[in-house]
Amino acid sequence: MIFMAKTVNEWVEANRPRLLDELFQFIRIPSVSTAPEHKGDVERAAQFVADGLRTVGMEHVEIIRTEGHPLIYADWLHAPGKPTVLCYGHYDVQPPDPLDEWISPPFEPTVRNGNIYARGAVDDKGQMYFHLKAVEALRAVHGTLPLNLKFLIEGEEEVGGESIAKYVPLHKDKLKADVALVSDTDLFADGLPTLCVGLRGLVYMEIEAKGPGVDLHSGMYGGAAPNAVFGLIELLAKAKDANGRLLIPGIYDDVDEPAAEELASWARLPFDEQEYLRHEVGSSCLTGEPGRTVFERTWSRPTFEVHGIVGGWQGVGAKTVIPAKATAKVSLRLVPDMKPARVVELVKTWAAANSPAGIQCEVRLLSGAPAVVVKPNHPAIHVAAEVFAEVLGKETVYIRSGGSIPIVGEFAKELGIPTVLMGLGLPDDAIHSPNEKFKLENYYTGIKTVAQFLARYGQST
Repeated sequence: MIFMAKTVNEWVEANRPRLLDELFQFIRIPSVSTAPEHKGDVERAAQFVADGLRTVGMEHVEIIRTEGHPLIYADWLHAPGKPTVLCYGHYDVQPPDPLDEWISPPFEPTVRNGNIYARGAVDDKGQMYFHLKAVEALRAVHGTLPLNLKFLIEGEEEVGGESIAKYVPLHKDKLKADVALVSDTDLFADGLPTLCVGLRGLVYMEIEAKGPGVDLHSGMYGGAAPNAVFGLIELLAKAKDANGRLLIPGIYDDVDEPAAEELASWARLPFDEQEYLRHEVGSSCLTGEPGRTVFERTWSRPTFEVHGIVGGWQGVGAKTVIPAKATAKVSLRLVPDMKPARVVELVKTWAAANSPAGIQCEVRLLSGAPAVVVKPNHPAIHVAAEVFAEVLGKETVYIRSGGSIPIVGEFAKELGIPTVLMGLGLPDDAIHSPNEKFKLENYYTGIKTVAQFLARYGQST
């Protein structure tokens, strides 16, 4: 006898083993977008997503070739008079390094302590995949969908999203929707329904410093020849003061401060700064601008960070050279109303004015995206807040995120639509780090929540 679920919740409970097995199949594909040796794996992940969309009943499924990794598009447009939701996610993942810090293999998902441990478990395979399973659940229970749906899934989010940024402006009619839905964010705390209504933007750059024409012997030339590594360090040290305030002229000119009401709402969030320091940051103290709260520093203030420096001798043993060249990967997180192009020009002007004697610095832009703030009073946001509260049994809170999801800005700029950021990650999920995890129950909760959101939003017009 075939069990016919009467509700989405019943369907999810009846299919838990299969739903988990499918996610595990997806996670096992090491779709590391930044590594050329994983190009074939990225292709396999794209095919897995396309096959999954067909399986759940989506139509016009395309694997769209780009200069980089493929995009996947699909739609189901058989609900006249109903709104259209554009679902976005990404199937690429960060590199798993350092491998020796993983308790279990990064691409062999393992359940421990109620969590799925694997690279991509929460960012973003687990969260993106519960969108597909929500569609399957709705069709299984109701035989149809309550509104019109489009999917646009990318494979380059972890390397800047260049292909999707080119695709969206050229296909506005195809992607036309009332709202976008993205699940690539966190709950503020476990079990607390959270809608993210603001994201910082990002400018990611390389700064290359050149000194002597070639690497030089430090005994013969030390004290006379400029050192590219040290020169680069000197320059980077001028980017901000000891208190974390940026020293790049003009960088704060366009910064829009949060409203007093928003600051007051952040102050009411359940937050223990010492717990945050011990269990999330893990350092001896917090840093940043004096007089600013942690949320201000991470959600509404620009930052400058150095991600890595390469130059000089890196091998085993000694090699006494004065390096001719050094490169740093750096980024600035942007807040409303900072413009990426203006920030890049400010950095270039600052670098030219502050490069040490004998050092020539070149600033190269790798990617950029503006900050985004969504108004909480949008009908879709209101529905999402209601549904989240009902599913998790607590009042929904509104936060910003210090991270960046470039496509949210593209959707706002090119399609003129807001994005519902309905994620179920947790603050300690270690995204981009060893032992990334996703709470097992949040995977199933995501299916239920997204299905209920789509159903309720479909009834709202």
